[in-house]
Amino acid sequence: MSLQAIASDLAPAAIGPYSQAIRAGNTVYLSGQIPLDPSSGELVIGDIETQTVRVFDNLKAVAEAAGGSLAQAVKLTIYLTDLTHFATVNAVMARYFEPPYPARATLGVAALPRGAGVEADAILVLT
Repeated sequence: MSLQAIASDLAPAAIGPYSQAIRAGNTVYLSGQIPLDPSSGELVIGDIETQTVRVFDNLKAVAEAAGGSLAQAVKLTIYLTDLTHFATVNAVMARYFEPPYPARATLGVAALPRGAGVEADAILVLT
């Protein structure tokens, strides 16, 4: 099976030795996105809702670059530095996904790159 790197100018460039996403067959593995503005490369300023919107916008851009959409997400992992933001992240997620929702794990972590409060990655299955 061949692997295809996926990239979008509408999402931040990778800040390390990884791809924004990799397609393997009809499965696309989206790397974790933090709330970086793709045009400036800087962390967005704002509360956890603002940060979460930027994260999902970034994931959406990479999903679309792969020829898919977030509607094809089968697995989502969310990383939060403060689990008291769980309800806010759920509310933002509901703007980007419809039932059946992807399987999901939400993890509390000590820190994220660049001081972000939230990060998310996803797995899509393209049909």
